[in-house]
This record gives sequence, C-alpha cells and structure tokens, in this order.
Amino acid sequence: MSQSQTTPVPAYKGLPLVIITASVMLGTLIQTLDSTIANVALPYMQGSMSASQDEINWVLTSYIITSAIMTAPTSFLASRFGRTRIFIVSIAGFTVASVLCGMSQSLTQIVMFRLIQGAFGGALVPLSQTVLLEIFSLEKRAAAMALWGIGVQVGPIIGPIIGGWLTQNLSWRWVFYVNIPFGILATLGLLFFLKETKVNTTMRMDWLGFGALSLGIGALQLVLDRGEIVDWFSAREIVIEACLAAIGFYLFAVQTVLAPKPFLSPKLFTDGNFLIGTAMIFLIGLNLYATLALFAPYLQNLSGDPVITAGFLLAPRGGGTIIAMLIAGRLVGHIDVRFFVGTGFIAGALALYQFAQWTPDVSHTKIIVWGMVQGFSVGFIFMPLTTVIYATLPTSLRTEAAGVFSLLRNMGSAIGISITGALLTTNTQVNHAILGATITPFNHMLQSGALGRFWNPAHAAGAALLNSTITRQAQIISYANDFWLMFILTLVVMPLVLLIRPGRAGITAAAQPAAPQQAG
Repeated sequence: MSQSQTTPVPAYKGLPLVIITASVMLGTLIQTLDSTIANVALPYMQGSMSASQDEINWVLTSYIITSAIMTAPTSFLASRFGRTRIFIVSIAGFTVASVLCGMSQSLTQIVMFRLIQGAFGGALVPLSQTVLLEIFSLEKRAAAMALWGIGVQVGPIIGPIIGGWLTQNLSWRWVFYVNIPFGILATLGLLFFLKETKVNTTMRMDWLGFGALSLGIGALQLVLDRGEIVDWFSAREIVIEACLAAIGFYLFAVQTVLAPKPFLSPKLFTDGNFLIGTAMIFLIGLNLYATLALFAPYLQNLSGDPVITAGFLLAPRGGGTIIAMLIAGRLVGHIDVRFFVGTGFIAGALALYQFAQWTPDVSHTKIIVWGMVQGFSVGFIFMPLTTVIYATLPTSLRTEAAGVFSLLRNMGSAIGISITGALLTTNTQVNHAILGATITPFNHMLQSGALGRFWNPAHAAGAALLNSTITRQAQIISYANDFWLMFILTLVVMPLVLLIRPGRAGITAAAQPAAPQQAG
C-alpha cells in the first residue's frame, strides 16, 4: 500500500512546494544521470587507471549492483528512521561519494567509492516518487508523476552528452564533480522545507533474507568481474566467491520458504506473469546497458570519434524510449499487451542484428537510427511489461514485486556488462591468434607492394604496425560476437511473450503500480 493512502497530504503550497519539488527532482536526476554519464568517459578512465577493458567496466557494475541491492530496504529504512532523514542522508552521501570518485587515483579507489555511491543512490528514485505523491493533492498527483517520469528518463538521455562534453573540455573526473552543486541544492531544499514523517519503531525487516540475497548477488558479480582476470575456476578466489554466491542464494531460498515474515513473499514466485516479466526485464537490462558499455569504447577507440561525438551518438536511444513509452502509455489499455512486448522484442532483435554487422566506418546516421530503434524497443516493452507483472498479483504484493522487478533489471545490467566485457577480452585474444596464424614472412601478400613495405614482419616497425592491425581486426570481430550473443538471447526469450496472460480486469486494476521503476 502506498504511503499516500495512509498519510494525510501535508499543507505545502507556494514557494515551499516549488522548492521541495525541485529538490526531489534534482535528487532523482543525479541518480539516473550517473547510470549513463560515466560510459563515454570509460576509455579515459581506463588510460588514467592503467586498467584493462574488463577491469574498467567495474566502474559501471559496482554502481549498478549496489544501487539495486540497496533499493530493496528503502521502504523499511524510511518508515523506521524517517523518510526525510533517509532522503537527506542518501543525497548527501551520494554527493560525497561522487567527490571521492572524482578524486580517485587508482582503480581500487574508484570502484570502492562507486560502491558507496550506489549504496546511497539506491534509495533516491523510490523516495523521490513517494515524496511527490505525498506533497501534491490527489487531483495533481497525475501531473506530479508525469514530471517524475520525465526526470527519471531525462537522466539517462543527457548523461552521455554531458559526460562527453565534460570529459573533452575538462576531464573525466568532472562526470562525478558535476553532482556537487545539484546534491548541495537538493540537500538544503529538503533539510529546510520538507517535514519529517512519523517513525515506526516497531517495524521489523528480515535482515537474514536481505543479507543472504545481498551476499549471493555480490559474490556472483565478483565471479563475473574477476573471472577473466584470474583464469576463472583455476583460481582459488573464484572458487570461494562461487561458493559464497551459492550459499547466499541457498540461504535466501530457505529463509523465503521457512521464515514467518520473509524478505520476499513466496507467493511472488508462483505467479506466471511475474516470473515471465522478470525474466524479460532481466534481458532488457542486459542488452541495453551492455550495448552502451560496448559502444562507448567502440566509437572512440575503433571508429575514432571524439568523446563528445560519442555522447551525442549514444543519447538518441533515450529519445526512442520516451517516444515508445508515450505511445504505449496511451494504447496499452486498448490493445493486447502481448502486441507491444512482442513488437518491442522484434525491434530490439533487429537492432542487435544490425550492430553485429557493423564495422568502424559505419555512418553516424545508422548509429543514431538503430540506437533509437533499440531505445524504442525498450520503451515498447517496459511499460506494458510493468503492467503485466501486476495484472495477476494481489495488491498487497505490488510493492515487493516492484522491488524485485527493479532488482532483476539492474542485475541484468551488471551481469550483461561483465559477461560481454569478459567475452570481448577473451575473444580478442582468440581472434588475434587465429588471424596471426596466417601472417608469416612467407605470406605472398607481405612480400611485395605497399603491404610488403608497411607490414613487413621481418622489421620491428613493420611487425608492430602489423600486430596493431591484427589486434584491431580481432577487436572488431569480438564486438560483433558480443552483439550476436545478445541477439540470440533475445530470440530465445521471445517465445515467452505467448505465455503472458493479459487479463483485462487485472491490467485495469494494476495500471498504477505501487512503485514504478525507471526504464534505464
């Protein structure tokens, strides 16, 4: 049940209402902005930190995974310690962590501070929605939610553009420092104008279930992030982390079944629509964020685009998402949701099919158009899918369902970035070996003409240039392999659309979920 149903609307009017709304939106913006702003700066961070391609991806996955985990206990913390207090602490902690990220001098430091940033940021989006629902009167809440939805979507759209401009004109550190003024203004606005809510000291939470789930997710992410570097299960570290992940998920499952009041209700996992919806949103998170993480270095390192250009090329996919969500929002009550979800998956598969065939000389027009198509696919899937997961669930389970929905989307994002990054590194080495096997001084192509002069492996300069060319070709093939993998996964999941139960009555009842989440 939403707090708007249990708490009277405070008497906020005039300037206080404006300031609180602006502060809440700023808190939302900095959290959603940081989900994409660092992508285009990754190649610069990689050089500054002397990190490999898969190592620098930890900057993204560490933030995503901790943000996902800490979204879950937000409702309990707000009720137990006061919503305003938790909101202010979250924004202030997020801002301080942003400063520390910008000041980082090593990969270890920036990953650690990104973990802290994500932990504080996890509460910002759900709390911002709750506050807006409470400070506006009933007749103005729809407009407030529209404003909130725009704020949630604007961050990921402008993130690559702002990140590219800051990186090119200042440095990559400013993609984190940019949060400082927004964080300070949001903190002061809430501190002086937003009243505190009543504290429920009797409220309890299943910390064992939450801790076990956090252990499982965190350990699994470490396996995926570290596996490629230490040669997977030949390293004791990976074996230990895999065992911890298995123990964590096992304890969570046992606690969910046996505890009188578990962290998540077992009834969630008996609903077919919910299981299908979470499987699909996991894949959407995987495809979207992995694509963003791959394209940023692809455009800059292989295509030779400046960082600001890469930012502008990545931004239009967010516009496609908003357009699709507006269309779906108007028609979802009149057309079978399976049409929207199926069409979205087809569009997403077509985009990935195109990406897999590109070479670094692909035109900017194609990048923009097919990026928008991928964004459109996400928007066409996300809103109907959000409706579907609530269609057959009891009202009492919707808040939990929203939390799991968000958690699975973020887990998909982090796991997708880790897997594609690891495969990119491995396949580059494999493809380099395959291509290099045919390159010898006895190859006729290297014995005469321009190729013989520039790529002569008998000389140091020629060998270096030849090795650079082979590496570049190996990387192009490896990027394509990643996109082919995502394309195949999309085709595998698509038949699940046929198993969705639309349920007109259920959809009407679920049209306003307890805690809708950003589409990313």
